[in-house]
Amino acid sequence: MDYISVIQFAEKYGISERTVRNYCALGKIEGAFLMGRTWNIPIDAVLPKRNARKISPLLQRLIEEKETQLKGGIYHRTQIDLTYNSNHIEGSCLTKEQTRYIFETNTLGITTENTQIDDILETINHFRCIDYVIENATFSITEMHIKKLYFLLKNNTSDSQKSWFAVGEYKRLANEVGGEETTQPKQVHKKIKELLTEYNNIKTVNFKDILNFHVKFERIHPFQDGNGRIGRLLMFWQCLQSGIVPFIISEELRLYYYRGLKNWGKVDEYLIDTCLSAQDEYKEALNYFQIKYSRIVLMQLC
Repeated sequence: MDYISVIQFAEKYGISERTVRNYCALGKIEGAFLMGRTWNIPIDAVLPKRNARKISPLLQRLIEEKETQLKGGIYHRTQIDLTYNSNHIEGSCLTKEQTRYIFETNTLGITTENTQIDDILETINHFRCIDYVIENATFSITEMHIKKLYFLLKNNTSDSQKSWFAVGEYKRLANEVGGEETTQPKQVHKKIKELLTEYNNIKTVNFKDILNFHVKFERIHPFQDGNGRIGRLLMFWQCLQSGIVPFIISEELRLYYYRGLKNWGKVDEYLIDTCLSAQDEYKEALNYFQIKYSRIVLMQLC
């Protein structure tokens, strides 16, 4: 059996090393054993069961509908709307109906000679990314989570066949976004770690905190490609985690969204207003499905 360290286990689940050591000492992590002064933890070990944790009615519904594969609910709509819009912003040529067909039937449906295989693969992969977000939304975001999302998004695409592309890892080559320089590859780990530490130390996360994280993440631009989609997935995660109504940047809001990113720190209202408009649209969906978003509930989670 393979084993991992306390540090690796802590990073995997977004908890402190001290908490992991306490779990080991109390026998709460099955199979963990002490060798000298070092705890060895089975690589497939999971977090011990916790007491009831607070989650929003939306996250509770998403978890339930994901597990039952319910069609026509908020999970269904979120998968299609978030995947279509986020991919379309980045240049995917698949229509919303093609995206819906892939999600509902796991088949391609009608395509054209211009349909890109990568568009199809990244659509399927994005569905898996959303599932990953829902499954882990109660955990603090770590570097491992961010890299995992990137791996899921780009797995089996043509980019994954390029040795220099580093799917699942930070970029190896410098890149730009919108003509602006981004963080150099050698500095990405440091900058992302600082960003996560800053964000995870906020006691009560608000809407602006999430947008500020997003802008800094995009300006770091940690991956060779796919940074926008990963960043928007992280915002959805952060909203679910904080009990804030999520939002989906649509094609109609794309230019306003880009303007907001560029002017953050000068005119923050550009991005705030754009994302609030997107949030209003998601609230309409919550109202339709009769999901409350003004309170939190208790649910047993592992």
